Amino acid sequence: MKFLSAFLVLFIVMAASPLMAKQKDPLLTLGELPNASLLFEENGKEVLSKRADQPMVPASTIKLVTALAAIGKLGLDYRFTTDFHVDNKKQLWVIGSGDPFMVSEELALVAAALKERGLTAVKGIVLDGSRYGEDIFIDGRTDTDNPYDAPLSALAANFNTVAFQRKKGKGLLRAEKQTPLTKTARELGAVKLKGYGANRVNLKTRKRAETYFGELLVAKLREAGISVKEGEKIRFARWSGNDKPFYRHENSRDLRQIIKSMLASSSNFIANTLFLYMADKGNGNALEMAEARLEMQRWVKREFGWKNYSIIEGSGLSRGNKLSARQMLQAVKAFEPYRELMPRYKGKVLAKTGTLRGVSCYAGFVNRKGTWQPFCLLINQQVGGAFRKHVAEAMADRKRLPALCDSIRC
Repeated sequence: MKFLSAFLVLFIVMAASPLMAKQKDPLLTLGELPNASLLFEENGKEVLSKRADQPMVPASTIKLVTALAAIGKLGLDYRFTTDFHVDNKKQLWVIGSGDPFMVSEELALVAAALKERGLTAVKGIVLDGSRYGEDIFIDGRTDTDNPYDAPLSALAANFNTVAFQRKKGKGLLRAEKQTPLTKTARELGAVKLKGYGANRVNLKTRKRAETYFGELLVAKLREAGISVKEGEKIRFARWSGNDKPFYRHENSRDLRQIIKSMLASSSNFIANTLFLYMADKGNGNALEMAEARLEMQRWVKREFGWKNYSIIEGSGLSRGNKLSARQMLQAVKAFEPYRELMPRYKGKVLAKTGTLRGVSCYAGFVNRKGTWQPFCLLINQQVGGAFRKHVAEAMADRKRLPALCDSIRC
């Protein structure tokens, strides 16, 4: 009986806390969070402010900054390219530039274009991924199988992930009709997929990722009717020729489409590819993360003049990334011409989420009587998964705004 009473007391205390009170208005709860910051403007006037100048971990909301920098660097109409050469030994050389959207369907377009240009057979595949420096380290990336931890590589297929499934009596199968199971995919599937069902994992290392790219390319060449010599190993080397490519492939998606997909799926792989491209100086030198950080700092200084901030990488994986709500709101306002690229929530919110363990953020626009108004909410403590969206919805509701203002003592 004493145990039951103690349990009831504990339950009542927890239910009364801001994190457990499901029935409590999020407008009132927000003011009780010690590690939360908020800034909301309406028609250029600051309406709500809570610790707006406190540096916080922004998680994936930083992808808005990365997207802005990429737009400034490359332009919305930019398309990533991949060069293909055929040498005198009839080997097909592939020179990667880091195209982050070389999915199976895109590789099929590549194979069809090569066939159309008269390629009927190759005796080997040689991959050149030297566009990226040797040591591409992403702070915050961990050694998990999760697709969000995929490595970067200058030649990448399907965001450096592979999917497979196993059905009873049928063994290991492809999980996508457009993506055949290659040797690397089968090896991973045999280790990672236990029992029946489906899974998607990342390719862990740059070498494995580029190998998988080559295997998938071979499969697509054969599907297109281009003969590839059996048993020939995929080689890795640096192209040293100066002749014009046999074929230069421009991705069917421009930067506008790539950014929209990145924000919708919160792709760390795409985000850090764009971040790495900040290091591109047009001289063909290998892209390095250290140089990309320096260029990002120069861009931030030109565009915003921020101080007391930190941008370590472009996806939000790193807890070393630090921005204040005021700084993030500046980025949101700069993103206004491209706001339709943001994920939409219930027609009232266009915004990007940011999530790490103990971090829950949201930045974008809320619709108030037909006009889109900018906001940034950065929470660096544990809260419910839907909390940030409830707050954004409340900001869109004119009747509830005074309660939120009272809650945070604005």
